[in-house]
Amino acid sequence: MNKFKLSMLTLALAAAGTSSMVFAQETADAQTQQAQEEAIEVISVTGFRGSLQRAQAVKMSESSVVEVLSAEDIGKLPDTSIAESLARLPGLAGERRNGRTSGLSVRGFNENYVGTSLNGRELLGMGDNRGVEYDLYPSEIVSTAIVYKTPDASLVAQGIGGTVNLETVSPLRAEATRAVNLNLEKNAEDSGNPDYDNNGHRISFNFVDKFLDDKLGLAFVVSSMETPRQEQQFRGWGYADANPDRAAPGVTVPAGTVVLGGHDSFTRSAMLERDAIAAIVEYAVNDRLVVKFDGLYIDFTEQDVRRGLEEGGAEWGTGAYTITGVENGLVTSGFHDGFYSVVRNDSRRQDAKLKTYGVNLDYQINDYWTANLDLSTGKVDKTITDVESYSGVGRAGTANRPLTARAWQMTPNGVRYSNHPTIAPVDLTDPSLILLAGPQGWGGALNPIQRFQGVPGFGPDTAQDGFVNQPVFSEGLDSVRLSFDGEVNWGIFTGAEIGVSYQKRSKTKNNKGAFLTANTWPSAGAIPNILGVADLSFVGIPGVLAYDSLALYNSGFYIETDAALLENGRFGDTYKISETLTSLYGLLQINTEISDMPVQGNVGVRIVQADQSGVGYNTFSNAQGFTNALDASGDAKYTDVLPSLNVSVEVADRQYVRTSLSKVQSRPRMDQMRPNSQVTFQFNDSNVLSTNPENSPWGGNSGNTALKPLEANQFDLSYENYYHDNGYFAASFFYKDLTNWHRSETVLTDFSEFYIPGFHRSSEETGFQPPALFVGGLSVVSDGLTGFVRGYELQASVPFEILHPSLYGFGIVASATFMDGELSDGQRIPGLSEEIYSLTAYYEYAGFEFRISGTKRDAFLTETRGLSLALDSVVDRGAELWDAQIGYDFTESNIDWLAGLRVTLQVQNITNEKTVQTNGSDPRQITLFQSFGTNYMLGLNYKF
Repeated sequence: MNKFKLSMLTLALAAAGTSSMVFAQETADAQTQQAQEEAIEVISVTGFRGSLQRAQAVKMSESSVVEVLSAEDIGKLPDTSIAESLARLPGLAGERRNGRTSGLSVRGFNENYVGTSLNGRELLGMGDNRGVEYDLYPSEIVSTAIVYKTPDASLVAQGIGGTVNLETVSPLRAEATRAVNLNLEKNAEDSGNPDYDNNGHRISFNFVDKFLDDKLGLAFVVSSMETPRQEQQFRGWGYADANPDRAAPGVTVPAGTVVLGGHDSFTRSAMLERDAIAAIVEYAVNDRLVVKFDGLYIDFTEQDVRRGLEEGGAEWGTGAYTITGVENGLVTSGFHDGFYSVVRNDSRRQDAKLKTYGVNLDYQINDYWTANLDLSTGKVDKTITDVESYSGVGRAGTANRPLTARAWQMTPNGVRYSNHPTIAPVDLTDPSLILLAGPQGWGGALNPIQRFQGVPGFGPDTAQDGFVNQPVFSEGLDSVRLSFDGEVNWGIFTGAEIGVSYQKRSKTKNNKGAFLTANTWPSAGAIPNILGVADLSFVGIPGVLAYDSLALYNSGFYIETDAALLENGRFGDTYKISETLTSLYGLLQINTEISDMPVQGNVGVRIVQADQSGVGYNTFSNAQGFTNALDASGDAKYTDVLPSLNVSVEVADRQYVRTSLSKVQSRPRMDQMRPNSQVTFQFNDSNVLSTNPENSPWGGNSGNTALKPLEANQFDLSYENYYHDNGYFAASFFYKDLTNWHRSETVLTDFSEFYIPGFHRSSEETGFQPPALFVGGLSVVSDGLTGFVRGYELQASVPFEILHPSLYGFGIVASATFMDGELSDGQRIPGLSEEIYSLTAYYEYAGFEFRISGTKRDAFLTETRGLSLALDSVVDRGAELWDAQIGYDFTESNIDWLAGLRVTLQVQNITNEKTVQTNGSDPRQITLFQSFGTNYMLGLNYKF
């Protein structure tokens, strides 16, 4: 059968073993050996242009629709992280979290709906769900990344968005290398906190070599990094209905006008520390058997402080305010007469450790068939300790405390505060005024606690001086895969692969937390060990006192009250999810001709049997206000059949039309699979006495262990023209028919078993009446939503040398993606931006290199941490990010003693792009504004 006419470059790459996943089954026949010799000059191209050539070669040789990322050299991706590099690929978009590109969307679906694998094995993430936070994995371990936009039956880790497979180097195929990388990092913004700076570093060592007559290959990477982040953050509480009676003379407040109800403003400083070790041992036992071991260990810690203010504003903080400006339904300026400001010194520490190990045995049964056995195990442990510490002008209930009065002006960045026109300001940096005690009576949940009762003037509601959230996560994944592939002669089918895989996965969450009370209660003591002042000038406020709340908490200063006693959501969000997936798959390789046009592809089916279960708690409050927790469990079994077809036709020389039909799925979110439920009761008379179920006092929420995977039927069509070894253009169309998506729906439920006579009742004013209803709405997650996503992708790589020889070394890589889609209930698809753009312009010649890269995406649905560190859905307005790099490779300098040295200067976030989230469709109603500053990195790479 005729095969595609691959270029010399592609054949040379195959022989060199650059992409172990794609070419693992290739044999070094005479044609390949000859091409390798002829292409020596071609594949000697290094640096960024070399990485583009290698990526293009792999993309061209695939029958699936893929995007490829190739390292410039051993241990060096084109960007500083995997996430940043992947985000530049067509159809992909990155998401910044706390200043780092961490999340990733593929064709409109965020990382929770994207399969991720390492050397073909599903990879554990370090997040709350299945999604992988790509920036936490060291880029030094990756030689190639392939994004499968269309699946085939052999892919273990599948997702509705696609599959990202990260590949490490194959030491038996790669050249011997020793490389040291050193990066010095500095953020352009000075730290707003006195105990943090804006300097960081990154160092790594890569080793690759062969021993025992090239039968034993060894590769390992040691990497360590400290990277700083500085952030200025404004968070709006929301927008309340404005009172027209509060308008200043001459100001009109139309009906429906809203006003900012309060704010949290912080200056945040963070330091991410990550140490990683990766090792690969590959041994050719004989001509038939190759054994490969690989292991990865990551120790990740991120510490950050958020210091600032929490203040109520108009309506939600005080009714004493004056409106001085209104525009199109929004109060744009005014002043309020006072609120007891809560000075916040919050500190968070995240600790995570990942360990994953695998063994692969590849056995050549005969000249035509190969058997492969793969075993792996992985484990992730993560703990978040988030301490909130409150201080202010004295404990709630204390007389004669000064109120903070402010004037405000709405801005594109949120709000700008200034002094009240008639009331003197309060100095929140005065150590003699600001005391370590909660100035607001927000501790109502502590009412049942005996130790805080019986103190005249200071009830339990005055005893909350802080809070600590401390969720603990643990996740494990064990897998076994056995496959056979080889040649067949069945008409158009020239190859076959069959296999079976077994995966056992579990994830636990222990949602711990505690109310914190200063040991001076009911008094208010001075703040110990003041560090200085945290700067809030970006919102017009001079600053607040800074102290180390985490150290204060660890010292035992606070009285802790276990939140699980009082908050139903603690046990209500504590669970263990277990799942076992047994898969059987078969795949036939297509290789034929139609009208003298070579045709390649595959057709296959994957059958997945799932057995999933969960244990957790059902929670409700008793008559004393304490939480009752009862054991809960659930389970489900089902089988899914996932067919796939990929066809690629070479319609002209190096021009391909590819099409695909497949059924794809993503496993359910693990936090939604919990069997837990929580019961709530509203003690408002309007609810207690209502006969309308929609206004019932009873309510609750529940997970669903029986959730089935999210599924879609997918169609793809693309045209790709590879007109040059370093140039191509392509156009693609895709359509995903979502046949099952998860939704939150309210189910009318009987709550009579939770009724406590004398407790669940109306107020004294209405005669302590029992509830009129014992039914109410239970919010549950269920299957059944449908929807669609469709899109177009345009991409091109253009080396300017094709225009004129004098432009050798110049080029651009660009892409544009246009998508639309929605769910049947009108909701947005998480991660879908309607427009995504990417552009890289480069020059590389004689050792000198320069490139500038930009990405742009518009608004999308994402998640942020809310109360108790729970994930809440929000709309991000998108961002436009520009980075640049300039460097020189001294190997081209003809200075022998500098050979192997490469120096680079990188600038990230050149324009200091902001992250902005808004309330609804009005872009002026800012709910979150974040500014992170520009980052500079000086890099030294020495290869020997």
